[in-house]
Amino acid sequence: MEVNDASSRILAGLLEARTGQQLSMSRRWRIETALRSLMRERDIHSLDQLVATLVAGREPALADAVVEALLNNETYFFRDRLPFDLLLGPALSRLERARASTRKIAIWSAGCSTGQEAYSIAIAFAEQKLRWQGWTIDILATDISRTAIDQARGGLYSQFEVQRGLAVLQMMRWFEESPGKSWRISSDLQRAVRFQVHSLVEPPPHPGCFDIILCRNVLLYFSPAMRRLAFTRLAEAAAPDGVLMLGAGETVIGQGDEFVSDPDCRGLYVRSRKEPKPARAAAS
Repeated sequence: MEVNDASSRILAGLLEARTGQQLSMSRRWRIETALRSLMRERDIHSLDQLVATLVAGREPALADAVVEALLNNETYFFRDRLPFDLLLGPALSRLERARASTRKIAIWSAGCSTGQEAYSIAIAFAEQKLRWQGWTIDILATDISRTAIDQARGGLYSQFEVQRGLAVLQMMRWFEESPGKSWRISSDLQRAVRFQVHSLVEPPPHPGCFDIILCRNVLLYFSPAMRRLAFTRLAEAAAPDGVLMLGAGETVIGQGDEFVSDPDCRGLYVRSRKEPKPARAAAS
């Protein structure tokens, strides 16, 4: 099943219009793999037939399904341990001192995919239960994919998914084996995280409130204009002394002036002294 240029451009345009994510030429090989199962279910025999159906506009649910299939939901528990150690070590200790009077910490996992990142944070706090006794730890996790959010809420993972990034003792402590060689995260951890569908380029869920924001390996796929808009949204969401954690291949350099490198925790970012500029929708 070959992907001709016209069909790939239309599918890539649909993905970007709905999510802000670009499907660059180097990543368009994913189209065939991502859509194969959907096309088989819908008895669609070629990508050209799929695109013709989409363009006709008579099946809006099909467009939703195509976008869901094209999203990259790659994630795993405690992805990239070193930045997690930095965030949950010196950066969190600094916030603990700063929030001693309110004993509240708000965390946003933006672009959370199927929930492993948010549950990693919940596990880290649960493993230091005495330290955080009496504190309110609010963890919000969002993603544009409704399918991913539904899985995250259910907390059900395959054997492969649950083994990625977790030590055996963590796996045994926080998960229960379920039928079909799957594992369900504990009910305590499920209650510790709130999940909702949300786009990074929309106004943030709770402006100015988040002490920690994780937005990792999502902005890589945005166009420069959409990426700048997303950084403005993240700045609007962050507390004045909040901390931003990006993916290993992402940086704030050249993306506006809302964030700067954290002087105490190299690899993390903090709000600059400037107030975020009002966000404007990216040019289409």
